[in-house]
Amino acid sequence: MEKLTRFFTNLMKKYLPDPFVFAIGLTLLTIILAIVVQGQGLTEATSNWGKGFWNLLAFTTQMAVILAMGYVLARAPLVDRLLNKIVSRIHTPRGAIIVATLVGGVGSYLNWGFGLVIGGIIAKKLAVKVKGVHYPLIIASAYSGFTLYGLGLSASIPVLISTAGHPLEKAMGVIPLNQTIFSVPMLITTLIVIISLPLLNAWLHPKKQENIVEILPELREEESVVEKVAVEEPTLANKLNNSRILSFLIVIVAAIFIFQDIRQGGSFDLNRINFIILFLGILLLGTPAKYVATLNEGIKSISGIFLQYPFYAGIMAIMAGSGLVETLAHWFVQFSTEHTLPFFGLVSSFVINFFAPSAGGHWVVQGPFMIDAAKQLGASISQTSMSVMLGNAWNDLVQPFWILPALALSNLKLKDVMGYTVVMMIWIGIVYSGAVLIWGYIG
Repeated sequence: MEKLTRFFTNLMKKYLPDPFVFAIGLTLLTIILAIVVQGQGLTEATSNWGKGFWNLLAFTTQMAVILAMGYVLARAPLVDRLLNKIVSRIHTPRGAIIVATLVGGVGSYLNWGFGLVIGGIIAKKLAVKVKGVHYPLIIASAYSGFTLYGLGLSASIPVLISTAGHPLEKAMGVIPLNQTIFSVPMLITTLIVIISLPLLNAWLHPKKQENIVEILPELREEESVVEKVAVEEPTLANKLNNSRILSFLIVIVAAIFIFQDIRQGGSFDLNRINFIILFLGILLLGTPAKYVATLNEGIKSISGIFLQYPFYAGIMAIMAGSGLVETLAHWFVQFSTEHTLPFFGLVSSFVINFFAPSAGGHWVVQGPFMIDAAKQLGASISQTSMSVMLGNAWNDLVQPFWILPALALSNLKLKDVMGYTVVMMIWIGIVYSGAVLIWGYIG
């Protein structure tokens, strides 16, 4: 196994560019595919790209908010103390790898934004505390838990199609969560991933000391910026900046709104989740000054999102405008039967996610075709929908865009961690493929 990981790591270090370069290359590749495969003209392809470049601006902002606010929540003293307590009980490199995977995985199961951030934070804490931990691997391990979001409470597609009034309701109806993420096959799959992935990651840890790269001294965790905030002078401005009462009052206002919203049947969409994370962070940080200081520390994790997500929006626009998504999906579906459609939905979703790394975004394009195929073949609509979600979560292990927050927190390069995530991706592919195939046959 060590030879395999070394092979992929060396391969990535030689040939894998930075995420931004990858996004540029993917843009050019998509334009070429639109011209060669779909027969679209260069002018039309570039027109689709330019018109779609800012299509996901609102979602880009939502992404930035959930990651930045998730960072603040993860760095709140109460959460920080809990993480330090967990870290204090770990004494071996492989134990550290297992814990980093579990924290990242469970956090992502609960909410993908929170999981991305808290996994990276505890991985860095463990790398500082436990001597002999291979730093690139523990960061990759914490990130690998992100795949559990596809089976969790914030899984975009299952949550969307369980909500009345979703865009494809007329074609497929409303699919309750007990037929997707809370179905018995998916709960078993979740359990298998939670048990096997940490063990796999621990197995990947280098045995020879010369192959271990520990965290650099300059990256060792310093005193949290939260603790550095202090009142300079007893002025009215400083009293307001450090007022716990002010924070508490605005949290009460937010709580009243959320309570009323739930009573009126409001859905927990991304905006509601961001709202809760923001005000929970204010409550746990205690004062406006501490919240702002911690937020400023977390802003560094979102710069890549603002730079790169418009490029992926443009790529998605080319895919949709040229019909590439339908062509790719159709190519896979033509081999499908009633029982195997979910499997080919999984594989096609994996491929499409390279070009459209957003479950909600690529469901809008791929979903109608997959639902139509399920109806024609007599396949389960809930299984087909869930397979698209799992393909997305599977591909995220090697999708450079989603690794950006982990890289920002760890000061590592993409090529440092991708060799390990490729091996993790292979294992998760086996688990997810087996799950949807068995589910497709047993019904």
